[in-house]
Amino acid sequence: MRIDGQCHCGFVTYEAEIDPEAVSICHCTDCQRLTGSPYRVTASIPKDALHLTGNPPKLYTKTAGNGRKRLQYFCPECGAPLFTTGTGEDAATWGIRWGSINQRAALKPTRQIWCRSALDWFGETAALPGAARD
Repeated sequence: MRIDGQCHCGFVTYEAEIDPEAVSICHCTDCQRLTGSPYRVTASIPKDALHLTGNPPKLYTKTAGNGRKRLQYFCPECGAPLFTTGTGEDAATWGIRWGSINQRAALKPTRQIWCRSALDWFGETAALPGAARD
């Protein structure tokens, strides 16, 4: 599936070819902190499938408790998270942050990871009252 996307302000833009089945939810505590929400949704792609079409993102490197490094790319202007990858052999796969994808409504997660960190109310949100606002 061909997609395109951008940060919140439009400073960083990109195009990519993705597998719509490679979309996952991560409940890890790092993703919770980095998003300010209970989980993060990411589309995984081979590194070569991503092409920047605008300005370059800024990089933040997070070293996990196990010593592995995760590279977090975000817009230097608005701070919106955009991509993630690892180092060494982990650098072959990149993650595109679902919220930055223009075609995100067509991309439903197919799996979850780090479920032991999932909040106990995660599956109950459908029962909450809602307002039809965009």
